[in-house]
Amino acid sequence: MLDIKFIRENLEAVKTSLANRNSKLNLDEVLSLDDSRRKVLAALEDLRAQKNKANDEISKLLKDKLDPKAKIASMKSISEQSAKLEDELRQAEEKLNIILLTIPNVCHSTVPVGAPEQAKLIRTWGEPKRPEFKPLTHVEIAEHLDIIDFPRSTKISGSNFILFKGWGAKLERALINFMLDLHTKGHGYTEISPPYLVNRKTMTGTGQLPKMEDDMYKIEGEDLFLIPTAEVPVTNIYSDEILDEKNLPIYLTAYTACFRKEAGSYGKDTRGMTRVHQFDKVEMVKFVKPETSYDELETLVANAEEVLQALGLTYRVIALTTQDISFAASKCYDLEAYAPGIDKWLEVSSCSNFENFQARRANIKYRKQDTKKTDFVHTLNGSGVALARTVIAILENYQQKDGSVIIPECLRSYLDGQTRIG
Repeated sequence: MLDIKFIRENLEAVKTSLANRNSKLNLDEVLSLDDSRRKVLAALEDLRAQKNKANDEISKLLKDKLDPKAKIASMKSISEQSAKLEDELRQAEEKLNIILLTIPNVCHSTVPVGAPEQAKLIRTWGEPKRPEFKPLTHVEIAEHLDIIDFPRSTKISGSNFILFKGWGAKLERALINFMLDLHTKGHGYTEISPPYLVNRKTMTGTGQLPKMEDDMYKIEGEDLFLIPTAEVPVTNIYSDEILDEKNLPIYLTAYTACFRKEAGSYGKDTRGMTRVHQFDKVEMVKFVKPETSYDELETLVANAEEVLQALGLTYRVIALTTQDISFAASKCYDLEAYAPGIDKWLEVSSCSNFENFQARRANIKYRKQDTKKTDFVHTLNGSGVALARTVIAILENYQQKDGSVIIPECLRSYLDGQTRIG
């Protein structure tokens, strides 16, 4: 959430960011509402000053044993006017906050300006595998090895859901455990196991609401939502709290299932696991001081890359453009793993710096040790990494001519030493 003072003082920069995002949002209504709010506030403060002065005068009259009735009557009029203005101020602030919640974050100056296809390639790790035989897709591999049952998942839930079975279920569980161990033991994150249902305030805190409500699964009759990512509950752990500077940075990681309607994506990637309504993900979340947040973003990306390197998957790092970056992010990198069977690069991780955008919405501050003043933390998060697309990349990159799939070495200790699925 952008501070209205920041918008007023950096109006051209905010307008430029909106234009670069291809947003049609007009700031005139925001500024007009703010002007009205400030006028009401000024009038209210004037009345409060008059009330304080009247109180002093009444006290003096009583002390001097003089009649205070006239002054009391005038103060009653001031109180009535104040009550009216307080109601006007409350309504103006509510309207202003509703609009402020719809304004996206300002993009960092290093974010490429343009459409999604103008994303900047930062680096590539490894070379795309080109098997000597015609590679199968993950759907064909999964059906041949009987490790994913697409027809039955459709039967019990509907299209775009996954039913892992046998070695498919074991492979996914191994991946989750491997990633959690890597981030906790190797990267210094604390493991969290959060709820999968969160309230509206929590969803609003990280920026999913109100903008993306149509893409969320809401529980009918209750103001609860299935989480679209662990980012939502984990970031809100510290909502409405003031952290000690000495405890920053804070690194948290969590495995959760994630639920998304994928509204607006009808007809896209409907076969297989590239676009599903429920998927598993290990998430990394950081709470840091503002001056370190962009260094922390690079480290976050490196943490996600280490997962893919350990799995031996070819991937590339992409800097998203102003028109592709998420609503709440200031800067974002995507990590895309190559899948030879479908011949596509698949997004398996998205790493973002939100600066203080989420912290303002969720009211997460820290107290500086030297001045004792408070400021908003910067929040970051990244997939470390997401399934099921990582499973797609493993199946298609490690497939053998006989139809079996080699298990990446880093996962074998989680699978009783098994080396292949055949």
